[in-house]
Amino acid sequence: MLQAVAIREQTERILEGLRKRNFKDAENIIRQVLDNDLLRRDTQKVLDDLKSSLNNNSKEIGNLIKSGNQAEAASLRSSVGADKEKVKTLEGELSRYEKILEELLYKIPNVPHEIVPAGTRPEDNITVFEHGSIPKLGAEAFPHWDLIKRYDIIDFDLGNKISGAGFPVYKGKGAKLQRALINFFLDEADKQNYKEIQPPIVVNEASGLGTGQLPDKEGQMYFIQEDGLYLIPTAEVPITNLYRDVIVAEAALPIKNVGYTPCFRREAGSWGAHVRGLNRLHQFDKVEIVQITKADESSKALDEMCLYVQSLLEKLELPYRKLLLCGGDLGFNAAVTYDMEVFAAGQQRWLEVSSVSNFEAFQANRLKLRCKSDEGKMQLLHTLNGSALALPRIVAAILENNQTSNGIRIPGVLVPYTKFDMID
Repeated sequence: MLQAVAIREQTERILEGLRKRNFKDAENIIRQVLDNDLLRRDTQKVLDDLKSSLNNNSKEIGNLIKSGNQAEAASLRSSVGADKEKVKTLEGELSRYEKILEELLYKIPNVPHEIVPAGTRPEDNITVFEHGSIPKLGAEAFPHWDLIKRYDIIDFDLGNKISGAGFPVYKGKGAKLQRALINFFLDEADKQNYKEIQPPIVVNEASGLGTGQLPDKEGQMYFIQEDGLYLIPTAEVPITNLYRDVIVAEAALPIKNVGYTPCFRREAGSWGAHVRGLNRLHQFDKVEIVQITKADESSKALDEMCLYVQSLLEKLELPYRKLLLCGGDLGFNAAVTYDMEVFAAGQQRWLEVSSVSNFEAFQANRLKLRCKSDEGKMQLLHTLNGSALALPRIVAAILENNQTSNGIRIPGVLVPYTKFDMID
């Protein structure tokens, strides 16, 4: 979340950024933050002055007793008693202002980086790079939801029988392709010095608040009422929370983690071809990369992470494009996000397969994730994450782009993992 001091000192810059996001009621909520912050600071000052006076008067009582001035000591003791009651009242008021301020700050999204374009729709995103040729398969090309039935590799009906819509069952070579992709992504991350983490797939409320899924995305997460736990929407949540309330040594930076997890999201979108088949699911597999850096190194880390994701897509022989998201399309926590989209020839459309984001200090402020420099100065770190990669749409594009009259060709880089080169 944003810091109150930043809002106080950079009000116009923050308001301008929130307007770029099309954040409704920005002026009103910022005004409430400033008003409550002023009340909090004024109350804190009165409380500090009163405590200082109490401390001095308590010492004076001791001196008066030692000097035999019992009457004056008794009078001062009565005044101290009254001041102690005032302290309790002021502490209650301060706690209330702090709670209100925290709740207000939780509602404010991150301020977009200066490179983020204004815009309100996905059409306002900017294509900054494109790679590969669009496959020309002709009129006989099938979308993946037809291919998976033909080759009996993914079964939505069985998933619906067991769990409900949006929970597919992977079978035979479909299951092996899933496992091959997961292992390939993890092995490639290992080559880039990402430390592998196998985190829990449920998190508590503090973890959801720490990375910003709560309270913003509460309705999109599966909640286990009896235990107060949430099924994770991405490995970013548990992996980043490993460092909640941690002071990181400067020499340990940058921190680079990777993790494979199943992911769960309640919202599977409206019905239609654009969300059909593997295009949007309630449960899916994903390999996530996370970096934690010093503030002045996060932009470089973001570029490095994008290039890494792009390298995976190139090795999978998938045509892709890189998009810089506009303010209106940014996630709540992100200061800047690049989306990677692959072209799926059977559907004749682009599919988002990765988002790579720099959250700057937004998550670190919630997490109290800091670094102590060699000079002893404490500073908030920057957090970043990226999908590397989300499997469903990668599988959809591989199936659609590599279909032939003899079956579906497996990209060469995956053959050592699948142990077969065709789905037939």
